[in-house]
Amino acid sequence: MPEGDTILRAARSLGRWLEGREITAARSQRLKVPADRLVGHTVESVEARAKHLLIRLSSGDVLHTHMRMTGSWHVYRAGERWRKPGWQARVVLEAGDRVAVCFDAPVVELLSPGEVERHPSIARLGPDVLVDPLDTHEVARRAAARPADVPIGDVLLDQRVVSGIGNIYRCESLFLAGLHPATPRSAVEGRTLADLVRTASDLMRANLEPGAGFDRRFAPLGGPRGAWVYGRGGRPCYRCRTPVATAVLGDPPRDVWWCPSCQPAPA
Repeated sequence: MPEGDTILRAARSLGRWLEGREITAARSQRLKVPADRLVGHTVESVEARAKHLLIRLSSGDVLHTHMRMTGSWHVYRAGERWRKPGWQARVVLEAGDRVAVCFDAPVVELLSPGEVERHPSIARLGPDVLVDPLDTHEVARRAAARPADVPIGDVLLDQRVVSGIGNIYRCESLFLAGLHPATPRSAVEGRTLADLVRTASDLMRANLEPGAGFDRRFAPLGGPRGAWVYGRGGRPCYRCRTPVATAVLGDPPRDVWWCPSCQPAPA
């Protein structure tokens, strides 16, 4: 699933492409998006809300998309060949000579004015990890509402606690904090949790510029640029040479990677 930094980059790109322009044509494969309601209105802003992308129109309507595992937004000049087949296009927006296409997104819907703040998936989001200043006190308050024995690896992916973090940054920030993914939530003190979330935020911010890699600021010293542990199951840890471990954690289950030496298992 695209993480918060990917969605923010997509929002910035769409904003440069569409903001201030009138939608001159639109079509959609989704029943929740009556395309005719988009035409004739100006794109006022494109906003990333954690893993949600919101295109606000002068009519007050908001086009809401969530990429999950399959979706992506592309932008093209009119007449330019698309990089994906047309049948995968869920919604197409034309603004004169510019075209924005949303491919394969499971969630595409048009929300009327006021619906965004009442939307069940958006209204309950925790603090956005990429919004400055990061409200770590609110993150801690929300985390404390989770059961004491819930793994900290699950807490980081709970969008109701802190929004925008995905599996890559969960694994990498836990490694840098020296925390095993299965460490109970109650064993992680407030300051440690705040530092953990800030680390995830720093990692993601390093990936916002075009061409940046998520490891740009945290690449192993003397080693190749790449993840510390994510996706490296069985390979030696860059710090201690212990083979990186992998398992399935959480509900829904997700793969997780860690170093058994640098991130010892909880007692």
